[in-house]
Amino acid sequence: MNRDQVLAALAALAHATRLDLIRLLMPVGETGMPAGQIAQTLGLAAPRLSFHLAALEQAGLLRSRRVARNVIYSVDLRGIGQTISYLLNDCCADHPEVLSACTHQRARAKPYGVVEVGTAKT
Repeated sequence: MNRDQVLAALAALAHATRLDLIRLLMPVGETGMPAGQIAQTLGLAAPRLSFHLAALEQAGLLRSRRVARNVIYSVDLRGIGQTISYLLNDCCADHPEVLSACTHQRARAKPYGVVEVGTAKT
C-alpha cells in the first residue's frame, strides 16, 4: 500500500458514520450485510448511507456484491490490514511503545462483535 492509498483510507475513516459502518460490519466478516439493514441499524437515509459506503469502498476498506436485489457490503479485511500495517511499520517503525499501546487497547476493547454505534446521522 502506498502513501496516497493510506491517506485515502484514513480520510475515509475520519468520519463518525463511516467509522460506525466499519465497526458494524467487522463482526459479520465476509458474510456482510445488505444496505437496507445497515441503513436501518444506523438510522440513516439511503442517499446518506450510499455516500458513506461509496467513500469507504473507493478507499479500499469495503467490498460490495449483488445478491438478487440486494447489495451486500463487507469490510475489505486486506485493505484495513494494509492501512494499519502501513501506520505501524512504515510510520511508527514498529516502535515497541506504539505496539504495546495497540496490545493494551485490544485488551480493554469491547468483546468481538459488540458494536456500540454512535448517534451521528450525517
